[in-house]
Amino acid sequence: MTRTCLARHCLASAALGLTALLSQSATAQQDVRQQDVRSLEAEAIRAAVDKVAPSVVRIETLGGLEKVGQVLIGTGPTTGLVVSPDGYVLSSAFNFVQKPSSILVTLPSGKRAPAEIVARDNSRMLVLLKVNTEEKLSAPESVARDDMIVGQWAVALGRTFDAPRPNMSAGVVSATNRIWGKAIQTDAKISPANYGGPLIDIEGRVLGVLVPMSPQAQNEIAGAEWYDSGIGFAVPLAEIEPYLEKMKKGEDLHAGLMGVSLKAGNQFADPALVAAVPAKSPAAKAGILAGDEIVEVDGRKIQRQTQLKHALGGRYAGDVVTVVVKRGDERVTAKIELAEKIDPYEHPFLGVLPMRDAEGVVVRYVYPDSPAEKAGVKVGDRITKLDGQEVADALALRDAVAALEIEAKAALEIDRDGKTEKLEAVLSRLPTEFPGETPPAVSAKPAGDAPAGVGVVEVVIPEIANKCFAYVPESYRPETPHGLVVWLHEPGGFDKDALVERWKTLCEENSLILLAPQAADPDKWAPTEVDFIQKTIDDVLARYNVDRTRVVAHGYKAGGAMAYLVAFQHRDLVRAVAAVDAPVPGRAPIPSNDPVERLAIYSAAPPVSPLSAAILAGLKRLSDMKYPVTTLTLGGSSYLDAEQLADLVRWIDALDRI
Repeated sequence: MTRTCLARHCLASAALGLTALLSQSATAQQDVRQQDVRSLEAEAIRAAVDKVAPSVVRIETLGGLEKVGQVLIGTGPTTGLVVSPDGYVLSSAFNFVQKPSSILVTLPSGKRAPAEIVARDNSRMLVLLKVNTEEKLSAPESVARDDMIVGQWAVALGRTFDAPRPNMSAGVVSATNRIWGKAIQTDAKISPANYGGPLIDIEGRVLGVLVPMSPQAQNEIAGAEWYDSGIGFAVPLAEIEPYLEKMKKGEDLHAGLMGVSLKAGNQFADPALVAAVPAKSPAAKAGILAGDEIVEVDGRKIQRQTQLKHALGGRYAGDVVTVVVKRGDERVTAKIELAEKIDPYEHPFLGVLPMRDAEGVVVRYVYPDSPAEKAGVKVGDRITKLDGQEVADALALRDAVAALEIEAKAALEIDRDGKTEKLEAVLSRLPTEFPGETPPAVSAKPAGDAPAGVGVVEVVIPEIANKCFAYVPESYRPETPHGLVVWLHEPGGFDKDALVERWKTLCEENSLILLAPQAADPDKWAPTEVDFIQKTIDDVLARYNVDRTRVVAHGYKAGGAMAYLVAFQHRDLVRAVAAVDAPVPGRAPIPSNDPVERLAIYSAAPPVSPLSAAILAGLKRLSDMKYPVTTLTLGGSSYLDAEQLADLVRWIDALDRI
């Protein structure tokens, strides 16, 4: 090597060595900075927890139920958040679902004092306790919803252990407008250990009160199955504070109802077009009409139905909202005072079945002694107008009738043999009886070869292990809408071949598709499997031409109870429940009867059953809410026989009645 080359080599080696030293130094400095950041974060979290800790109290409940529905209720300590120095504490309603006989609260001083529930928030599932103490308590600072930022620190606190500092779990705020506007979401680990405790920010201010919640259900235990999943919810404290004085007086809070039904469709894409306004509802009193499009609530633009649900989701009964609707070319403003409840809606009835393959509304069948028969409507008539408004199809006529009241006079315009006639019908109640033999619903069976996807078809939901299949009749043709029967099996599972054999001819002759989801455990259904069933229904709706007025959840024993849950939680999908020897689940909230999302009930039970009392009680609840309930007394204690099953199919065939 020459002297010049050697010099260059030495310089290069020195440079590499210096670069390595500089790199190691930079890495070391970066590690130090990261350690410093982590130390500062940990110190900030500890300071935030210490700041709010005096407001976090331990709650013990004594006595009460051990099990609510299928949920085993724990007996360990729970958590509450002080909201007033004079002894008022907010907590999650989940902590008191067992209806305890005694409540004890451990105060910051370490003393234990008795407490009682003075009011409930039935919308956000909170309770307000009054602690019997003269000790002055410390109420925390809250954070306004507008100051909450997705991605900011969020620390979930609970007071369930005998420790000087609350137990905690750190995460971030992952969403600020969840559960129809009622809650914020966090990925911090949330469980019964901290339900009722606060979710705080890095400054020790309270973002919200931790509660289990679900977008599909509304009760004290809804969403509890998601604990420690990374999906947790908190009710913003700042939005509860304005109502605390009312709650201190013993007044419960209830979700505010406007009283409108929106046009059925895709709630995530369709505008908030009013389909019906029940008489005496807040919306009716304010002058809202069927056909109006809601475009604004309290200055908030409304372009889709979900935006309306979010705008109203966090409102309480008694709140007044300013609503702007588009009515033709006009914009109409109305002030609406939301109500706690609305008189149950009852479906008016014209008395016809429509043809399913005709243009417009061609009458297939006229119910005997119905308003239509009394008005002179005949099979083959084409109904073209109702009260002067054109009706393009059966859905439009059904919605137009739903917007009227029982005993209202409906002016009909019909086309009979090419001539226009005008008739008047006085609407009656939707009957619980169903026709015997009726004319075919389609003018002719479609010809041609059967398409792919008929016979026994496996339905696979990739993210769920449960099995499911559908039987699609060989006679299926895409141009003919088919009813959908969702069969939910009894405990112990079922024989797949026997089920298909039982339904095969009925499906072929009555244009029905049979869908059979299966529980993960054949011996029992879990409430969480409602979502799996919903996904299987969505799958069939996407692949086949399904008549949305004839989607039926049908089950035997525990499968029947599951059918009620599916229907109640997915009113946009299910139009009927056919339950055999099965009661309405005791704690299942029954949604209000709706003009657009109709739901009919068919209940069959043996004369003597261990479930008789529960079945009758559930049917009374449904009847009191004005649902049409059809009942059948079975001759024995088994499932429907062939004749009874044929009757059930006739009932399903009449679900598109108007």
